[in-house]
Amino acid sequence: MRSLPAKRRSFQFSHWSFMFAEIAVWSFVVLAVTGAVLMVFYDPGMSQVAYDGSYGPLRGLLVSRAFDSTMHLSLEVRGGLLIRQVHHWAALVFVAAVVAQLLRLFLTGAFRRPRTGQWLIWVTLLALGMAAGETGNALPDDLLSGGSLWLIKSVAQSVPVVGTWALSLLFGPDFPGDRVIPVMYGGHLLVAVVMAALLIARELLVRRHGHSRFVASLPVRRSARPAMALATIGMLIILGFGFQIAPIWLYGPATPTQISAGSVPDWYMGFLDGALRIMPGWELAIGDYTLSLAVIVPTLVIPGVFFTVLAAYPTAERFLAARRARRDALGRPKTADRMARETPAHDLLDRPRETPVKTAVAVAGVTFYGLLWAAAANDQFAHQFHLTVDAVTVFFRFAVVVGPVIAFVVTRWICLALQQADRHVAEHGVETGIIVRSPDGGFHERHEPAITAGR
Repeated sequence: MRSLPAKRRSFQFSHWSFMFAEIAVWSFVVLAVTGAVLMVFYDPGMSQVAYDGSYGPLRGLLVSRAFDSTMHLSLEVRGGLLIRQVHHWAALVFVAAVVAQLLRLFLTGAFRRPRTGQWLIWVTLLALGMAAGETGNALPDDLLSGGSLWLIKSVAQSVPVVGTWALSLLFGPDFPGDRVIPVMYGGHLLVAVVMAALLIARELLVRRHGHSRFVASLPVRRSARPAMALATIGMLIILGFGFQIAPIWLYGPATPTQISAGSVPDWYMGFLDGALRIMPGWELAIGDYTLSLAVIVPTLVIPGVFFTVLAAYPTAERFLAARRARRDALGRPKTADRMARETPAHDLLDRPRETPVKTAVAVAGVTFYGLLWAAAANDQFAHQFHLTVDAVTVFFRFAVVVGPVIAFVVTRWICLALQQADRHVAEHGVETGIIVRSPDGGFHERHEPAITAGR
């Protein structure tokens, strides 16, 4: 059997943006290892027991076995709190790395054939990473995670026909019931297994299709993968050791009638919180059913449209590009040989400035997400700037519509200006700062060809 070329066997670090995938991979490795350790001490039961641990303020209080085992793991198992915090930080970093990787793939056009499968894997990993984060946050059964269960219950109730069935499947006949934590635990493990399978499939696709590259890229450094592994694992250990996160002993056990003050979701779910806060209280009556658009649109429609557009974009772009490529500038059909000659190399990546519309679309999407994320702190903005919450909410309602449009126009204009600057350099060369005198007595600056100056 013929062996694969050497360049396809291992990770190649020829550009700084390629590190995002490695950070995601090694963050998941940390998640898998720390999660396996946590499974040894965690009990997903919801039966009530009297807390008799080392934390005095909660001693004697009735708590669930899930909360009791998490407290025992955090405060009484040697190194348990460090493992918990490293696991939580790794989850946050993993989602951030996946988002950055998707942005890199989109801006550089690395989602095109033959790497469309890798793009779909990363899109799926983003959705699964968010699901794993939400199911994992619910497992300690503390007062903070209890608030997210209330939100899940509200979303399920807002879905007509199947909402009530899904609610009973998740919580049972009562809320919060005695099955939600075991269900979340099983879902958390299942999602983790699927994510591991997807990362393995992604690695196989990279080995099969090779690595993409820029036209002018750095020399390949094959020792980058061990360095990225050490850097990622070391930084996660530093975060877990030095920065406290999820101190459940301060929150206390979950109570259906209470919620902790200042409760906010993890950063990657902030856009849903912001969408819920600024969405008007609209309702739509269809027959005997009342659709609460104030809940359905922010929590189901916006994420559904977002992930659908991400998954379908490579196909849509390929369809539009194929239609444009069939005819030349005068509208005449091209021959098959000419179309084959004009097909770009599969391994070469786009510079964002070379595709102004695609880059502008990406910036507009990031702006939309950022505004929704900022809207999740509308009460904090109102408090800090001495405004009313209603005024801040109305501002964000207009901003999420106008802001992406402005971002699109400005980004496209910047890309076109950069293209013009590149053409100017290619035609006139690079300024050297050396002033020479011509034979007729005039002075001018010496220019060097762009290729020579870039060596």
